[in-house]
Amino acid sequence: MSPHRFHGIYPMLYAFFDANGALDRQAMTRQVEGCIAGGVHGVAVGGLASECGKLSPAEKRDLCDWVLTDAAGRVPVSVTITEPTIDLQSEMAQRAADRGAAWVVLQPPPVAEISEEDLIGFFGAVADTSPVPVGIQNAPQFIGIGLSDDGLIALNKRHPNVSILKAEGDAMASAALAKASAGAFDLFNGRNGVDLIDTLAAGFAGVIPSPDACDVQARIYDLVRSGDQAAAESAFKGIAPLLGFLMLSIDHLLCYGKRLTARRLGLGDVHDRVPALAHNAFGLESLERWSRDLGPLGA
Repeated sequence: MSPHRFHGIYPMLYAFFDANGALDRQAMTRQVEGCIAGGVHGVAVGGLASECGKLSPAEKRDLCDWVLTDAAGRVPVSVTITEPTIDLQSEMAQRAADRGAAWVVLQPPPVAEISEEDLIGFFGAVADTSPVPVGIQNAPQFIGIGLSDDGLIALNKRHPNVSILKAEGDAMASAALAKASAGAFDLFNGRNGVDLIDTLAAGFAGVIPSPDACDVQARIYDLVRSGDQAAAESAFKGIAPLLGFLMLSIDHLLCYGKRLTARRLGLGDVHDRVPALAHNAFGLESLERWSRDLGPLGA
């Protein structure tokens, strides 16, 4: 059994929009159902793949409520919180917990500069009010600010409810973080799972990818846990080129990953919310090349 409270593959759900630009309720339900049927260990919502920066506060609440309603307790749900102040983050954490979230993940406030001590204070103040375990998304390369490994460990020591961490590091950084934190966190990596095998070997609890190949990633995770490392590595080699192609950038992932996920879910056209990267013929050809063996998600 895993020593972690939370573990496995938790796809960060895309925000699907309809032709009028509104969040597409039916597409979100289909996405939740497809991921759960695909064998994931939990689902996540509200982060970068959910295009949190393009959503209004009301849309963020709707997305959280819909996913928790659709999941209906079948798998744990993690809600990423991106509000700009301590009070608003605390309010959203309480709302998510009241509706059934198993844990929340805090993003840093949207400021140009903040000292490490002040950022620890910000996260700690929210964590002290949260009725569910708290994670931190530490992704300075994507968000612009973050904590050092020492800062993360100090945060956990001062505020033990901060017991989960979503990192965005390569295999070597993951191994260093796992060693430095010495079991203080349930560690999850992002980067769409491009380092899945090495991340797990480093001692991480799991990965929070986008939904594109989450069923295959869930199967790989289960194979690793069962001790069938050879089968896990073989399955990973089958999707590694796809993951590498999709993770060229967050905008690239949103453009092509969302289209792949829509295809696998049997949805219609993808409607982008601008600003968004425009797809092109070569990109779609590459996507087809690396995903042609993937059938329906959750079939």
